[in-house]
Amino acid sequence: MTQARTVTFPSGIRVPALGQGTWHMGDDPARRSEEIAALRRGLDLGLTVIDTAEMYGSGAAEELVAEAIRGRRDEAFLVSKVLPSHADRKGTVDACHASLRRLRTDRIDLYLLHWRGGIPLGRTVEALESLVTEGSIGAWGVSNLDVDDLTDLPDGALPQTDQVLYNLSRRGPEFDLFPYCRERSIPIMAYSPVEQGRLLGHKALKAVAAAHGMSPVQVALAWVLRHDDVLAIPKASTAAHVEENHASLELHLTDDDLHTLDKAFPPPTRKQPLEML
Repeated sequence: MTQARTVTFPSGIRVPALGQGTWHMGDDPARRSEEIAALRRGLDLGLTVIDTAEMYGSGAAEELVAEAIRGRRDEAFLVSKVLPSHADRKGTVDACHASLRRLRTDRIDLYLLHWRGGIPLGRTVEALESLVTEGSIGAWGVSNLDVDDLTDLPDGALPQTDQVLYNLSRRGPEFDLFPYCRERSIPIMAYSPVEQGRLLGHKALKAVAAAHGMSPVQVALAWVLRHDDVLAIPKASTAAHVEENHASLELHLTDDDLHTLDKAFPPPTRKQPLEML
């Protein structure tokens, strides 16, 4: 079974470089069983990082994850997120405890600020550190924070990751966010690594895929995973889609492939505002 690639957090914890996202999962009761089976198939294949958030379906995704990992909690590395509107000292703690109840677990392995709101980052970090101390979370990180935001974190505060929108059509972070995080050994967690499927009809992507006998999905994921310090969390709602994602780990893109993709999706040459979906 292929899953040799890992990413290391500043804490020293290593996790698989390919995980599973859950945005929009748990929204449709008719698909519930299929989505649970998909997450479980991911665990079977070693895609043990499962990313969710209190925002997703107003907690419905967390409840779905709870069912998917029932009896297998120790296999999963759970990531969830607090909304910025909850991210003051008390609200962060309360939100985390509510997520724990929905997830039916006593700990979240990595807990992120979903994006920056109006609450000072120092208050949020203080709350996150208190959750680490009490054992409710293993560690904390951030999501959708650009370099300017990261520099506003309190002195000495080191997030385990920055989860951002990154794929072939959203390469802005390569210009400044990637170098900033690399200097501090902070890995990037890439959400929507195939742009929610919108990339897959592109001629260049299809050409590279055909040359390797792979799918455009697999090429797009392999492109994101070419970095040693990037973790991808694609969503897959069926077991077959999970298996397709997993097979991307076997694909090695050549220099010619990367050149073809660079021509079709040029890398940034200047600072760009951090994009969000």
